[in-house]
Amino acid sequence: MELTGKKIVLGLSGGVACYKAAELCRALTKQGASVQVVMTDAALHFITAVTMQALSGKPVYSSQWDPRVGNNMAHIDVTRDADAIVIAPCSADFMVKLAHGVCDDLLSTMCLARPRHVPLLVAPAMNVEMWTNPATQRNASQLREDGICLVGPAAGEQACGETGMGRMLEPEQLLAEIVAAFQPKIMAGKRILVTAGPTFEAIDPVRGITNLSSGKMGYAVARAAREAGAEVTLISGPTALATPFGVTRIDVQSAQQMMDAVNRTIDGQHVFIAVAAVADWRVANPSTQKVKKTESGVPVLQFEENPDILATIAARTTLAGHPYCVGFAAESENLVEFGAAKRERKGIPLLVGNIGHQTFGADDNTIILFDEHGHTILPRADKLSLARQLISEISKRINKHSLFQ
Repeated sequence: MELTGKKIVLGLSGGVACYKAAELCRALTKQGASVQVVMTDAALHFITAVTMQALSGKPVYSSQWDPRVGNNMAHIDVTRDADAIVIAPCSADFMVKLAHGVCDDLLSTMCLARPRHVPLLVAPAMNVEMWTNPATQRNASQLREDGICLVGPAAGEQACGETGMGRMLEPEQLLAEIVAAFQPKIMAGKRILVTAGPTFEAIDPVRGITNLSSGKMGYAVARAAREAGAEVTLISGPTALATPFGVTRIDVQSAQQMMDAVNRTIDGQHVFIAVAAVADWRVANPSTQKVKKTESGVPVLQFEENPDILATIAARTTLAGHPYCVGFAAESENLVEFGAAKRERKGIPLLVGNIGHQTFGADDNTIILFDEHGHTILPRADKLSLARQLISEISKRINKHSLFQ
């Protein structure tokens, strides 16, 4: 219920993507938001006001002259207590109105009259040729310059049969962007590199050594960092998780591949958060063919150490322009003792500790933050809430860090 108490005005302009607005409305209400729907005449050709009223639980507004508003000023009254306005779908025509201050219907007049502190999020939806038209791109640039947040569009198949940029984002992506709009942008202008998930060390082409990490915490950290305004790159071991919207993802399998990917992307990063559960060892002599059972018994595997990704990057932080490093530790016992020792051994300013068998695969957790002053416990919560708290703690620390002045 991340939007509990929030009042969202959901505006629909004309477009077949109005069907997604119905799903978005339902998702917003499930997250605790109060949704007031406003529709253009064109939107009413694609979906009915009855449908949107049923989903929002409130009468839908579509006319500037709606007599249900006591002073006949719906364009003023509807937005005065709103926490955000979301236009989804936003057609090319409606982008023109927003960019040039045209107000010839209720929705456009309402947007022009909105209080400046109320954020306006716009989800473009149109044919690929319409989106790439120079006029539309000029309007998009103007909207961004005016402080309006454009979310999307995405590329893919379109209702007209063509393929390309112009699809409205999916409802779950839009929901994530609306939630993100309410998060403080404490990492704006920062670049953050996150590793997540397990690694997989091959024994042969079909077998390998891995661990129980689900990647949920690392993905939550990547999402929280992006919500906070950062440019986020996520290097992920094998997981089945969806990439957080707006995050650049690089897939790897082994620890060495993760090390290589980190080395390729670390330059220019402000923060490095090593959440991944990286294997300490790998098979020194993996077979190129599947190892068969034989009468000679169980095969003997020889191991060698994997690179220590976190320690390698942390050793570079004494040089200007290198990142503030944050590590993670999963222990099965003596977390306070082992966590503090690991932070010092790795040479990092901040380490996050948790009990491995309690966190792997779980949706919530309790974590301990270790720094030079000791340790602080963050009480049990869902992993996204913990990730947001962690990003807040990192922000406080890097603002005092000489590399970021």
